[in-house]
Amino acid sequence: MRIFADRLAEHLSKSLQPVYLLFGNEPLLLQESKEAIRHTAMAQGFEERHRFGVDTSFDWNSLYDCCQAMSLFSARQLIEVELPETLTAAMTKELVALADMLHQDITLVVIGTKLTKAQENSKWYKALMVNGCHVNCLSPDQQRLPQFVQTRCRQLGLQADAQAVQMLAQWHEGNLLALVQSLEKLLLLYPDKQLNLVRLEESLSRHNHFTPFHWSDALLAGKAKRAQRILRQLEAEGVEITILARTIQKELILLTQLQSQARHTPLAQLFERHRIWQSKRPIYSAALNRLSVTRLHQCLQTLAQLEIVSKTQYEESAWPLLHQLSTEICMPQVQFTKA
Repeated sequence: MRIFADRLAEHLSKSLQPVYLLFGNEPLLLQESKEAIRHTAMAQGFEERHRFGVDTSFDWNSLYDCCQAMSLFSARQLIEVELPETLTAAMTKELVALADMLHQDITLVVIGTKLTKAQENSKWYKALMVNGCHVNCLSPDQQRLPQFVQTRCRQLGLQADAQAVQMLAQWHEGNLLALVQSLEKLLLLYPDKQLNLVRLEESLSRHNHFTPFHWSDALLAGKAKRAQRILRQLEAEGVEITILARTIQKELILLTQLQSQARHTPLAQLFERHRIWQSKRPIYSAALNRLSVTRLHQCLQTLAQLEIVSKTQYEESAWPLLHQLSTEICMPQVQFTKA
């Protein structure tokens, strides 16, 4: 079973699974999911809670002792296991063994960062998922974020019109903790619980947080305005231009390889070969439809010029070239002309 974190409360109201796998990159969703499971488990008699943080020196026997503490008088246990970002072969072997030790008096919660496709196909993951529920705690993407905002408003009794929802999503992208704080503030400011653009502009400021990967995803998708908006914010925040150049260089080289290989190999097969996430394939397809090999080489030339300026012309800013490159990557092919 797989669910998004914002559906966990609904799920828990119906049943409590023996195993929960909380994986993602959003601290707020991870914390709220843990708390929701704890509350439900306690209500169902899981009075004893144990927390373990796994690292290379972790004593797995201490965890196994909890699982094997079976008697008429022992309490039902909630066991939380936090995994490191990188799992060793020894750790995965112990996780398989852990799955075999679970019983009806244990609810196991495993917490970790975003999983790769290979990890989701691994033996330890499949062993835990036999009686488990995977709770997706990834930050909502641009498409899901408005729905997430609407759900949060509804939970608080706030009635936000469509424009208010879009503004809340745009102003808090990548920063869900700030979104929760903003909604709580609005709840206090407006007892009638009605939200519109005017009230938001009077009461809030932007709290969105972007990474270089938000920018590269916007470029791949051809969303020129969004890419420029993200780039301006990254520039204002003092992000090193070298980091952005390396990020997009990697994407341009990958697109060049895909474009060349697509002449002889189906695109789906290439995506598998280059380990491109299923969720990212639509934006790579959009980029490949828009960017020919010739155009990709031209973009790489602009990138090379940017690198020369940033490393040799210390009195000249390279940011205008990065904005130019951003525009070139997003342009429909018929509108593109080389300077």
